[in-house]
Amino acid sequence: MATFVYFGLSGFLLGMWVVHIPGIENRTGIDHAALGRLLLLLGAGSFAGMQAVGPLTDRFGARRVVPAGAVLSSAAVVGPGLAPNAWTLGAALAVLGACNGGGLNVGMNAHAVQVERGYGRPVMSAFHATYSIGGVLASLVGAATLSAGLRPAVTLAAVAVLGAAVAVAAAPALLPPEHAREAGVARARRRVPWRIWALAALALMIMLCEGVANDWSALHLRRVLDASAGTAALAYGAFATTMTIGRLLADRAAARLGAAAVLRYGASVAALGMTAAALSPWIPLALAGWAVFGAGLSGCVPQLFSAAGHADRDAAGVNVSRVAGIGYLGMLAGPAAIGALTGAMPLNLTFFLPVACCVAAAAAAGILRPRPGAVPEPAADAAGGPAGGRCG
Repeated sequence: MATFVYFGLSGFLLGMWVVHIPGIENRTGIDHAALGRLLLLLGAGSFAGMQAVGPLTDRFGARRVVPAGAVLSSAAVVGPGLAPNAWTLGAALAVLGACNGGGLNVGMNAHAVQVERGYGRPVMSAFHATYSIGGVLASLVGAATLSAGLRPAVTLAAVAVLGAAVAVAAAPALLPPEHAREAGVARARRRVPWRIWALAALALMIMLCEGVANDWSALHLRRVLDASAGTAALAYGAFATTMTIGRLLADRAAARLGAAAVLRYGASVAALGMTAAALSPWIPLALAGWAVFGAGLSGCVPQLFSAAGHADRDAAGVNVSRVAGIGYLGMLAGPAAIGALTGAMPLNLTFFLPVACCVAAAAAAGILRPRPGAVPEPAADAAGGPAGGRCG
């Protein structure tokens, strides 16, 4: 339950920044192009934070790193609300990215792997679904506070206090480290196994697809199919809804079929959905395609994070940071790649880039099969049902 709290808190904190973007943009006097450049600092901070926190998680344990990251993330969310200009906003976003994307994200995923190992069945997808639910809650809270006329700085300051209190309250329920290490003795540096880099490459492809949906789904319906602004917004809504629902169901599929099957069939379904959306001349079919795309992708990334964490329990933080960091680069690069391709072809045809990524991920899904002699990952019991209790 504590792990659910931290995943939901991470999604909520980042969501509170997102819903206040228009107001912060107006107050700092920047245009959309400048905002797009500043958002790269958010991504850069996240990537740097992930690489720094991975080794700290392995050395000190998620029980120390996760609450600290959550408190820092809560404090950092105030920064964008106080920034008076583009320079300070960029610095605030870099700090927010480092604290949330790095300090909290890596630690909570490493702890989720530890929970999953002890739980006896896959639960990673449910944790990621809670992150999405946190974002939905942020949109509702943000809508209420903005309607009430509260300034972003006031709302974000209140959120910071609440987030820090929740982070501290949930900390005692986290698990102690699985391995003992003498204080002050650093773990010997080892070469990252090729399998971790392969998982990172798959994460890049899958999260590239997620990034495309986040930034281009509504524009697709608006520009290609001439849908109204309200109807076009339904494209991302359909994708996000099926993504969340799929993550709530993916753990049971992984327990019964295995992680490799979830990635293979999920990526294949996503490829079909994206193809339907790209080629459809009708709005309803395009919306259905985006929904299928989200359902197919929903269980893929959690399987990759889980596999990275289970590969070596003593290096779970480092391995998760590698896979999450490279994957996050894909989420940033995907929308930019689509934008570049629109100079050479129609927007709907550029979507065959994510289709190709899905096909490649499906073909390479066998890497998630347990290796002989490896530490066993959560799996179904002998009777074919999931071992352990219910979760999510």
